[in-house]
Amino acid sequence: MGKPDDTTRSEISKQIFVPAKECRAEIVVINSRFVANAAPAFSVEEARSFIQRIRNEFVSATHHVPAYLIGYGTSIIEHCNDDGEPAGTAGKPILSVLKGSGIGNIVVVVVRYFGGTKLGTGGLVKAYQQATKAVLAALPLAVQVKACELLCVVGYSDYQKVQRFIENQDGTILAEDFSDRVILQVQIPLSGLANFEQTLRNLTHGTAAVTMLNSEVIVLRPA
Repeated sequence: MGKPDDTTRSEISKQIFVPAKECRAEIVVINSRFVANAAPAFSVEEARSFIQRIRNEFVSATHHVPAYLIGYGTSIIEHCNDDGEPAGTAGKPILSVLKGSGIGNIVVVVVRYFGGTKLGTGGLVKAYQQATKAVLAALPLAVQVKACELLCVVGYSDYQKVQRFIENQDGTILAEDFSDRVILQVQIPLSGLANFEQTLRNLTHGTAAVTMLNSEVIVLRPA
């Protein structure tokens, strides 16, 4: 595969990476066990719910240190705390790794089981950062895409070429209903919406009908 041209580089730079699903990684530092848990979170409420779930799962742990980044670009809500560790040795190191990762809409909780030996402030900072880096290294990523949902009504004779057209537009057919005509519930990236309806009408010789169902939804696609 050749090097991307300027247009491709521009599109890549606009991609928003988020966790595709929950992930967990574990490290041991001088007998202390650190279990890092990461998940997608698209609101503060989702982040708080995940943090509480991890607290409930690891109820006997010494510390449950959370950090999250909600949003992307210039609109970000960030939060962390040390959950009983010395100030600045746990939450902020996790958050700093997240902020440097290029990943948005993410929550991480690093659970620590104290191993009997104090690590010191420098050791704690390093351990929490290492645990966070370990879970991010294992974390599957998705690309966050803004899309819209449309209802497209086409004739049976146009169905297959419309299906190919939607696929070529990086769209997804969410549902199909075969009655008098074919009714398709379609998801299309907003970046491709401008010419979608007109091109569809041209493709079907003016017989297609298009109705907007949802003008903006967030879609996750494999990175």
